[in-house]
Amino acid sequence: MSHFRQSSLHELVTLLWAPSVCLSSGDGQIRAQGLDGFYTNDYRVLSGLEVEVADAVVEPVGCRLQGPASAVFTSRVRLDGDEGADPSVVMHRYRSVGQDGLEERLELVNYGAAPVRATVRARARTDLAPVHVVRGGRQAPHVDPRPVAGGACWAGAVQEVLLTAEPVPARMTSEDADVVLSFTVDLAPEQPAGVTLRAIARNNDPETAQRTFLSVAPRNPPVLPHRTTGAEEPRDPQRRKLLQASVRDLQRMLLADPLEPADSFLAAGSPWYFTLFGRDALWSASLLLPGARRLALGTLRTLQRRQGERHDAVAEEEPGKILHEVRRETLRLNDMVIPPLYFGTIDATMLWVRLLHSTWQAGVDEAEIEALLPSLLAALEWITAHGDSDADGFIEYRSSTRGGLANQGWKDTPDAVRWADGRRVASPLALCEVQGYAYAAATQGATLLDAFGLPGADHWRDWAARLQQRFRATFWIDDATGVYPAIALDADKRPVDGAASNMAHLLGTGLLNSREADLVARRLSRTDLDCGYGLRTLSSTSRAFNPHSYHCGSVWPHDTAIAVLGLAAEGHHAVAHSLAEGVVTAAEEFAFRLPELYAGTSAHDGEPVLAYPNACRPQAWASAGAVAMIDYLESHDSTSAGTESGDRPGLLTAVPEPRHT
Repeated sequence: MSHFRQSSLHELVTLLWAPSVCLSSGDGQIRAQGLDGFYTNDYRVLSGLEVEVADAVVEPVGCRLQGPASAVFTSRVRLDGDEGADPSVVMHRYRSVGQDGLEERLELVNYGAAPVRATVRARARTDLAPVHVVRGGRQAPHVDPRPVAGGACWAGAVQEVLLTAEPVPARMTSEDADVVLSFTVDLAPEQPAGVTLRAIARNNDPETAQRTFLSVAPRNPPVLPHRTTGAEEPRDPQRRKLLQASVRDLQRMLLADPLEPADSFLAAGSPWYFTLFGRDALWSASLLLPGARRLALGTLRTLQRRQGERHDAVAEEEPGKILHEVRRETLRLNDMVIPPLYFGTIDATMLWVRLLHSTWQAGVDEAEIEALLPSLLAALEWITAHGDSDADGFIEYRSSTRGGLANQGWKDTPDAVRWADGRRVASPLALCEVQGYAYAAATQGATLLDAFGLPGADHWRDWAARLQQRFRATFWIDDATGVYPAIALDADKRPVDGAASNMAHLLGTGLLNSREADLVARRLSRTDLDCGYGLRTLSSTSRAFNPHSYHCGSVWPHDTAIAVLGLAAEGHHAVAHSLAEGVVTAAEEFAFRLPELYAGTSAHDGEPVLAYPNACRPQAWASAGAVAMIDYLESHDSTSAGTESGDRPGLLTAVPEPRHT
């Protein structure tokens, strides 16, 4: 996903039930500024909801999440004339988010000896702005309210929202673009009283929404397992809290295909990505296997229905290709222009094949897999017909249209791929992990072809063997920091130096032999990459390293999870255990709700865990990665100690002569 300058999300309280999310300050106020608001279906349907008590001082004292979609905000209220040492009245704001609405119950409690009367006012407004407008920092004009019985309504071309109250407000006024609802609340001692506010959003053009974007509620959604293997929850409190928070968030990020609502997938994350992202949905489903088979099938089928069929340079669509993202309308962020159905990804097609194989291995009914085999054949054909755009035997990408993503691997920002001296790398790029994905897709696709009696398996195994040989001869680097695979080949087919987390994605694909896997594990274990809080995206030895950057030194939990599972598959449990425990340690600083990414500070040097302020939280593949890592830790605690194969003598001569830089 692309990134650019935006307001901070880190300090905001997030409540979500896809496709809706509410962002507010810690005191509960939704202020008509910044990113605050209640969003649904990719629109901000309330940009302000502030509560005040007339002639009183309101002092926030705390906020407590009661799950992914609900929270209580508490304040002390000193009414005019209350001269005691402590205020007598406390106000609780019980807020909950549903798939199409928000409810807020304002409850006041009088702890004094005498009854009191309070005037409570709720001030609301909206701009009905698309999320990409809000995210881009652009100011949208406010929409004028229309009074209705017991509340107000705001209507736009696509969305409308109805705000009502119970009881009916004693008074309702308009102040500029605000609606102000006033209530008189009589408070007997120790007898709670208050009002309930409800905001319900409705789509004015449901037929277009059904056709163009994905945000429908799942029909009979799958229940996601607390462990990928279905085992008991951890006894360790940190692991247990992280696991519980992650599964709860994942359950609230489920969406369904409007073409077939029985098929669920995971939205990419909050608050900008309540839609289908091919790479994110595929990794999220994969990290939750074998326990989440229904989710895996729903993800595969949802993407199959939108698999590329034609050549479209603007959408970067090609026959057999799996898409990158789906939106309601064209996304415009600074210089980036993304059409509603966009295919600008180099890896989603191969990840689709891998998930199909993993789902089959997990024991899904073979008839379900058989129905997807035509798309398997198309996806395999895309790998060599279009993925290898210059016929050099490697899979590379180049943006085919202005405004599309410059980098089309998972690190998709323009400055994500760098030389060790800090320079940006010229595209087209052949990313190292993409070659691993391609090898796995070809060999696992061949296994499926054999299993279902289809021809072509030998062709794909031969192609994979040739890719393995080319990779071994071309990608390996030997520099002052060790021996490791280059992050990519540049436009001139030179291996790009500078160790990065991308190499970890090669583990478990089959592309590396055991001695090569040993080298990668050894390189990942060094403190320039394993910072003690997970795996850095870029080594601290690089001139481009910045622990507070998006892709050049930060830690992404899903990236670390992929490394952990790959290391485990290759038998490197000590390194895997260290990386996974690092993420568990970091999670406590985020109240066990992992963000998209966080700063790659060093635990080894005593540095604290620090937020990346713009990170989305929660993010589906971060939460799914947490489930996978905890499952690994619980299953392998007893095997994590001991000598690693990466420490054996003579390892540096285990591969053919590397390419020097």
